[in-house]
Amino acid sequence: MRALPSLAAVLFAAVLLLCAGLAPAARAEVLPTDAERLVIDTAGGPVRFSVELALTPDTRATGLMFRREMAADHGMLFRFDQTRQVLMWMKNTPLPLDMVFIGEDGRVAGIAADTTPFSEDIVASPRPVRYVLELNAGTAARLGIAVGDRVRHRAILD
Repeated sequence: MRALPSLAAVLFAAVLLLCAGLAPAARAEVLPTDAERLVIDTAGGPVRFSVELALTPDTRATGLMFRREMAADHGMLFRFDQTRQVLMWMKNTPLPLDMVFIGEDGRVAGIAADTTPFSEDIVASPRPVRYVLELNAGTAARLGIAVGDRVRHRAILD
């Protein structure tokens, strides 16, 4: 014969279920797409992207976390308050990404291709930079984006 659970045990289980239902779900924050397209002047010609701008500490901290898809011609441009060594990671980011590190002069300083989703490993800029452009993994190689290419957008200060 099985004993029936006590009233306290039933109430405790009900409270746990209720709290689980009230916990905020992690969700992607989609920033507005900037009206101006970002242009990268590559050896094969200019390539253009629609970008979301991560210009504040909060938007930079969230980035593309929790995003499951991004259009092929889309990206997120991070602008930091000063030129410095930039350390990125993929925590809570299910999309594999290319990280294009851009110097204060608007030139590509380095590319971290095909970063690992959900990784907490640090992805460091190769030198001090002011900007990072995140694109779908494989985009930089497919479009011929390379170190030294010029990146143009109103958020990239000359």
